[in-house]
Amino acid sequence: MADKMNLLAWMLFTCHISLVFSNELARGWGDGIAWVKLDDGLTQAKTENKPMMLIIHKSWCGACKSLKPKVEESTAIKELSKEFVMVNTEDDEEPSDSKFTPDGGYIPRIFFLDNNGEVLNDHYNKDGNSQYKYYYYSPDHIVKSMKAVLETLKGDNTATNDEL
Repeated sequence: MADKMNLLAWMLFTCHISLVFSNELARGWGDGIAWVKLDDGLTQAKTENKPMMLIIHKSWCGACKSLKPKVEESTAIKELSKEFVMVNTEDDEEPSDSKFTPDGGYIPRIFFLDNNGEVLNDHYNKDGNSQYKYYYYSPDHIVKSMKAVLETLKGDNTATNDEL
């Protein structure tokens, strides 16, 4: 009986450690989402042949603080996130590559990347301000872009399969 209790305690401890680690990467953007670091995400996207959603934000940003709980509460984003490699970079983790500042360095910015790490420039907040294409303030707009990315990639796969 003691062995079973020890095993149960160890399993609970292991689950707790896993949750703490994933919560650390969530940073308030949704504990139920499988967040990964950018470098790991680039590898995972290629390995799993999935697109990536990248959120660039700052801990001190008012707009970021406003969007976080909305994303966390969105069941649609949580469900769609399973089809993506999900990354959020905070503060000094912001990638320095100019492809992530095509229309400025405002925050938050959300980008969609293909499985090779290339920004899908045609996928941005079409319901937002045309001067700040990658700025999202509504989960509905994020969901719309996520669905559009999946549809585009599905279409690309269909075309490739038809050619074979």
